[in-house]
Amino acid sequence: MNIGIVGCGNISGIYLENLTRKFKNVTVAAVADLDEGRARAKAEEYGIPRVMTLEEMLADGGIDLILNITTPLSHYSINKQALLAGKHVYVEKPLALNYAEGKELIELAESKWLYVGCAPDTFLGAGIQTCCEQIKSGAIGRPVAGSAFMMCHGHEGWHPSPDFYYDYGGGPLFDMGPYYVTALVRMLGRAESVFAYGGRASDTRVIGSEPRRGEVIPVKVDTHNAGVIRFANGAIVTLVTSFDVWNHWMPIMQIYGTEGSLNVPDPNNFGGDVKVATQENMDFHDVELVSPYVENSRGIGVSELALALEEGRVNNASGRLGLHVLEIMDGFVRSSAEHREIVLESSPSDPVPLDWSAPIGELRTK
Repeated sequence: MNIGIVGCGNISGIYLENLTRKFKNVTVAAVADLDEGRARAKAEEYGIPRVMTLEEMLADGGIDLILNITTPLSHYSINKQALLAGKHVYVEKPLALNYAEGKELIELAESKWLYVGCAPDTFLGAGIQTCCEQIKSGAIGRPVAGSAFMMCHGHEGWHPSPDFYYDYGGGPLFDMGPYYVTALVRMLGRAESVFAYGGRASDTRVIGSEPRRGEVIPVKVDTHNAGVIRFANGAIVTLVTSFDVWNHWMPIMQIYGTEGSLNVPDPNNFGGDVKVATQENMDFHDVELVSPYVENSRGIGVSELALALEEGRVNNASGRLGLHVLEIMDGFVRSSAEHREIVLESSPSDPVPLDWSAPIGELRTK
């Protein structure tokens, strides 16, 4: 599969590293960025043969998939342009700014028999995959509840251009929430409804990093979100995402079952320690990881999409999964604004088991 990458910002480095040097079934054919100099620098660093504009990529019959790693405000428009041009799409999270936009994209893709993939693909890492296996095997019994906390004080202290973190499509819910919600959906299945509240500590933030240190930027979205997700299997999970917390001692994520508890590693990472406590052993103890993907393997979702296309099946980090995650997050926003429970209509695609004994970079199904 020949890939055209749109967006050469901070996250592009790890994608380029993995897609050019780790995963064997994809080729990065071209890169594009509004800053042509930045695109040329990435092309030279990673040996990419062409620097193109988005328009040139969309018109090029040799490019099969557009990897959209621009900022969230551009996700919907670029995704739609790519699909209309007959290209498959893989996009950084979120799929779009709201559920209506995301639903339009997925329906467009399916009408044209095109594949959509959506980050995060961290759930394909060893940490979350091991947690999925623990739940599936009945290690903690039937899941009945859970908790997930993503709390920090935002990114303006280190990011060179943090504006988009506080713009529409950003905030802690849409920026970091996809890692947590995607992991929860893959562990527990379809969500049925949500109820949430949101707020913000300040209407402005001050950049603390160079080259814009001291500049004041507006906060356009809630920076603290707290809510409950009710899953179809009966589990009720509390989710808090915040850019308003200086420090805390809350667990990253835990799932509570009828026969034990599961301590889930950071879903923003691929590895991490998985720990289980049961009736027989009440102390949390380590569980052996089921996969070798413990290092940062962003791009595995792109490689797995190419494999799925070859095999004629749904991909794991699918558009339908991304849409369900988007509806859950959009439901948080709507619930906070409307002060009511939001019943969800979407469903994620079913996961496809992968053979984790395969060499790293050479994915295959079981």
